[in-house]
Amino acid sequence: MLLLLAGGFGGFKAWQLLWKPNVAPSAFGPAYLYIRTGASYQAVLDSLEKHELLRDPESFRQVAQWRDYPAHVRPGRYLLTPDLGNSALLDKLSQGPQDTVAFTLDAFKYKPQLVRQVARQLEADSGQLRRLLNDNGLLLRRYHLDTTTILTMFLPGPYKFEWNTSAAQFLDSAAAVHGRFWTPQRRQRADSLGLTPTQVHVLASIVQRETSEPTDKPIIAGVYLNRLKHGMRLQADPTLLWAIGNFGVKRVLNKDKLVDSPYNTYKHKGLPPGPITSANRSTLNAVLKPTAHQYYFFCARPDHSGFSDFAATYADHKRNARKYQHTLDSLKILR
Repeated sequence: MLLLLAGGFGGFKAWQLLWKPNVAPSAFGPAYLYIRTGASYQAVLDSLEKHELLRDPESFRQVAQWRDYPAHVRPGRYLLTPDLGNSALLDKLSQGPQDTVAFTLDAFKYKPQLVRQVARQLEADSGQLRRLLNDNGLLLRRYHLDTTTILTMFLPGPYKFEWNTSAAQFLDSAAAVHGRFWTPQRRQRADSLGLTPTQVHVLASIVQRETSEPTDKPIIAGVYLNRLKHGMRLQADPTLLWAIGNFGVKRVLNKDKLVDSPYNTYKHKGLPPGPITSANRSTLNAVLKPTAHQYYFFCARPDHSGFSDFAATYADHKRNARKYQHTLDSLKILR
């Protein structure tokens, strides 16, 4: 009888040690353990204790030693659910796949904005990412883009990454998404417009800054394509704002048109050397399927609806522009 009790007691202790739930419940939603690349076993213990993720840290240490986990620490982001006992938790940390990050890339205008987004959501080293984005030789060899056009490679939207994705892996993943977007059909459409995929991205970035209205996007794309076809300057105000580094102004002034920049499309013919924002899929598709028309000019409507008034002649455009300027004057919007 005593032996039976002792065996039962030993079995119960083993169950407690190995399988009894040991992850502390959280009142703040899912609990994640982040293990950085190169982290030691002690660093894992410190993180578990600092964030109070375990009910009984000592039992976890015991099982971790038995399982030789200190020699098998794997970096990553791991979801810790309250049902996990020590054995299941160690299976997850040492053998199982890590939990991915639902990464959303927002539209950005400059490289530092991209780097900050990545650094906020992934382990990728921000300094390394900056260096890669400015390594012209590497970008040309690996992606056939330079330090300016590399910004066309990033499509805003949802991604899934492992948290410990490196800077180089992030770029490769973005390149793969970009490659899947550029199907043979889309490449054929770009070619029919006399544009390369990179040029489509650049033009789409201007269209995207001009309007957020889906119905206006293909019409505005058609305006710019008409200008390009007839050797006219694009004279796109958003390119000036990119050059002066201020997208917050409501009114472009004549002095802005004098800025010394290859992005000044009032001075320079053709497309600027790179995008002025990361164009989303809907804008890219609008450029690839532009509206055919005879418009060469457009101006924001004075009702601030977000739509534009289009014109085939400069005289009609001037009338539209005066209406818009009078509205700005009445609202005392000088800049």
